[in-house]
Amino acid sequence: MLYAFGVGEIAISISGAADATGFVHTVREVGAVSGALAKLKAGAPVGVRGPFGTGWPIAAARGADVLFVAGGLGLAPLRPAIYHVLANRARYGRVVILVGSRNPDGMLYHPELEQWRQQHDVNIELTVDHADATWHGHVGVVPALIRRFAIDPADTVAMICGPELMMRFTVSALRDAGVEPERIFLSLERNMKCAIGLCGHCQFGPVFVCKDGPIMRFDKIAEIFAMREI
Repeated sequence: MLYAFGVGEIAISISGAADATGFVHTVREVGAVSGALAKLKAGAPVGVRGPFGTGWPIAAARGADVLFVAGGLGLAPLRPAIYHVLANRARYGRVVILVGSRNPDGMLYHPELEQWRQQHDVNIELTVDHADATWHGHVGVVPALIRRFAIDPADTVAMICGPELMMRFTVSALRDAGVEPERIFLSLERNMKCAIGLCGHCQFGPVFVCKDGPIMRFDKIAEIFAMREI
C-alpha cells in the first residue's frame, strides 16, 4: 500500500526482483493518488504499508512448465515471479510469457521482454488490440495466443494477471486445453483500500481479496468467478 501524504492510499503491487535493494513499483497515472505519486520528485517522502497478501506459487511450480499471461498492467505484478523463474531457470520446465496490450504504446517493459527473449530459454508472444504502423506482431486478444502453444496440461502451472474479462477468457482457453483448475492462479487485486479486511471494499463473495488473496487458485474461486459483478 502506497500513501501520497495529504491525498490518500492505493494498492500497488511490487514489480521488481525479490532481491532488489528497495521496493520497485509501477504506477500508471489514472486517479488522484496515482497522479500525486507520479508527480513526486526524487527524495520526496512516500508512505509504505505492507507488503500484504499471498504470492505467486513459484515454489510449487518447480519442475513444471510455467505459463505467464498478462493483460494491460498485469505484467507489473507478474514481473517478480518471472524474475525468480528466469534466475532459477534450471528448476523449471518450459517457460512461456504471453502479454497483451490495448496498443503498442501501452506495452509495458517492451525492451525488457525482448531482452528476456534473447538471453533466456523462454517463449514470449506479444499482441495488441489495435496496431499502428510501428507494430509488426500479433493483433488480437491475449487469450487467443494460448492456442499457438502445445500445452502439456498435466505439467503446466499458469499465472494470470489482467482485467477480469481477459482473465475470464484466459481461464476458459486453459480449461479447453485441458489445464486443471488447481493449476491455474489468478491475481484478483482490485478495489483494495484498507488491506487488512476491515473496510469490505475488496470483498469477493465469501472471501476478501486482501486477506485471502490477491493470488488465488482457480478451483477455490471458480463458482464465484463465473458470476458477473461480484
